[in-house]
Amino acid sequence: MTKEEASHEQVAETGGEVINIDRIMQMIPHRYPFLLVDRVIDVRKGESAIGIKNVTANDNFFQGHFPQRPVMPGVLIIEAMAQTAAILVVSTLGPDAEGKLVYFMSVDNARFRKPVGPGDRLELHVFKERSRGNVWKFRAEARVDGTLVAEATYAAMILDD
Repeated sequence: MTKEEASHEQVAETGGEVINIDRIMQMIPHRYPFLLVDRVIDVRKGESAIGIKNVTANDNFFQGHFPQRPVMPGVLIIEAMAQTAAILVVSTLGPDAEGKLVYFMSVDNARFRKPVGPGDRLELHVFKERSRGNVWKFRAEARVDGTLVAEATYAAMILDD
């Protein structure tokens, strides 16, 4: 790890690593408007991470979903969970995994409990359930102010290209 990379990392009060947006963009290939994670906190390699998405009125999906009552689409909440999981995978596997694509294989038991809108701070709690080879399975919960707003389990595969 270079000094520059190390300067982007911090340790959360709970002991987990904190990853800022610059480092996130080194780790996964997603970019605006589809990069849906602003920061990742409490990264525990091989175990769990918490992604942060600051939802704003400027998010492009609100133009059509829905102009009269802006609601973050559920599929984008699941995508934000998956991006958080991809960051956990890359953090766990190390620099050789940076920039590789992590593909969805399945999404199960998705539940949407409350709408998410402008001004919300979406916390994406991701937990690794297991990994075998390049296939990883996760359980995730999305929370706003501590309240569960969505949850799902999903599997993903990391590819070498």
